[in-house]
Amino acid sequence: MFATIRALPAEIRQYLIVTGNYWAFTLTDGALRMLVVLHFHQLGYSPLAIAMLFIFYEFFGVVTNLVGGYLGARLGLNRTMNIGLGLQVAALLMLLVPSAWLTVPWVIAAQAVSGIAKDLNKMSAKSSVKMLVAKGEEGRLYKYIALLTGSKNALKGAGFFLGGALLALLGFQGAIGLMAALLSLVWLTSIIKLKQDLGKAKYKPKFSELFSKSRAINILSAARMCLFAARDVWFVVALPVYLASQFGWDHYAVGGFLALWVIGYGAVQSVAPRLTGKASGVVPDGRTALLWACGLAFIPAAIALLMTANYATEYSQAALLLGLLVFGVVFAVNSSLHSYLIVSYASDDGVSLDVGFYYMANAMGRLLGTLLSGWVYQQFGLIACLWISTGLLGATALLSVGLPRR
Repeated sequence: MFATIRALPAEIRQYLIVTGNYWAFTLTDGALRMLVVLHFHQLGYSPLAIAMLFIFYEFFGVVTNLVGGYLGARLGLNRTMNIGLGLQVAALLMLLVPSAWLTVPWVIAAQAVSGIAKDLNKMSAKSSVKMLVAKGEEGRLYKYIALLTGSKNALKGAGFFLGGALLALLGFQGAIGLMAALLSLVWLTSIIKLKQDLGKAKYKPKFSELFSKSRAINILSAARMCLFAARDVWFVVALPVYLASQFGWDHYAVGGFLALWVIGYGAVQSVAPRLTGKASGVVPDGRTALLWACGLAFIPAAIALLMTANYATEYSQAALLLGLLVFGVVFAVNSSLHSYLIVSYASDDGVSLDVGFYYMANAMGRLLGTLLSGWVYQQFGLIACLWISTGLLGATALLSVGLPRR
């Protein structure tokens, strides 16, 4: 096996290292989230209070993607990826303190460090693929990005299961200690093996260039922000709380269902090139993104109408669950399309500047969706969250009109 890997071209070996880093990080990230959710649920915290533990996780994603892209262009993507892995180890170690020290501010701080780590790692991984695929091979680039993105989300879902299993087997601190030890090994391997100048710009970008983007990247970033706000406005807080309070599901059933949803979502992302025409030689462009965004916008509206018409009946539950599955499939294709387009649009020199700016918008959308999800659900209920999601997806479609056609 090792001889086969050594015989591969250098670019493929580097891609495998980047992907392995991303997989290991994502698995611990998903497990850590579930560990925190379940542990604090056992301590008696409400779902909304638990969700608030992750606010800084999302907030620092905005800052990290913006600054991280700049650092990636100046220092090299290998360094920003390894910094991300190291920070995740630090976040895990912060949670190894005695139980009495696990106060809400301390856990929020640990989640903030984990959020910084996550976005440094993601930005570095997505940007690296651009450098490892020959210029002009757009079909291959789309395939690699789809595989990386889809496998990440599938592993994040698997991490939810892993977190619950480790909590049951080893307890909170035992689970955290094991993950910290294993991720440290991955981190050391990455420091040794990852190419030193990967993604480093030939010139030293100025800090002012963080906000100086092409029209296509600005439009795509705005569309991405609306897309992820539209998902998280009902998915992050409103949906789990609704499943627990209205369906009567226990915490493990809610976590298991959402984990399966994320795994399926990642699987669809991996095969998105086939669904968007790559099998017939068609590479997606702005028109493809527009059509898929328009299709997605109808789904939360349909769920809201069906739930309103069948309020307090079993048909309302069926509408929500089936609608959620359809939404997951179409959203996964939209997300995969956007992930390919940003890497395709990005400049070859200093690619992380463009990718970091784009994922800053992604993080802003997640933060906006998380805040709206808790407030709107508490004030107006799940159906209101679905209508806001519809409006945000309409904005995504309108913005996509301006994306370039190839």
